[in-house]
Amino acid sequence: QVQLGESGGGSVQTGGSLRLSCAASGFTYSKYCMGWVRQAPAKEREPVAVTDNDGRANYAVSVKGRFTVSVDNGKNTLYLQMRNLKPEDTAMYYCAAASGLACKARLLNGNAYYWGQGTQVTVSS
Repeated sequence: QVQLGESGGGSVQTGGSLRLSCAASGFTYSKYCMGWVRQAPAKEREPVAVTDNDGRANYAVSVKGRFTVSVDNGKNTLYLQMRNLKPEDTAMYYCAAASGLACKARLLNGNAYYWGQGTQVTVSS
């Protein structure tokens, strides 16, 4: 059974940092593209950071330079280091996984084969 479990969300002030983790099980982690997708109330789902199984990452323009995605294949865990957080980063953050030749494009379009349950990030001004 595939499971993606996020952790690390919380409440911080503007300029603060958080590190999200996504522990994966039930599939061959290294063969999947992994990513983080966020959704704020009344807003569209937004892919934030996506990495392929070669470790190459793409970032949303809004987070580039502030967020870093990384993967520990040995631990089957995806991370999102978030720095200099802003109130507009407030959202539910979901871990997502997709496979296949177009896996990265799939995630960048906000689609995935597997989703976690989400972890809330709240940034106050």
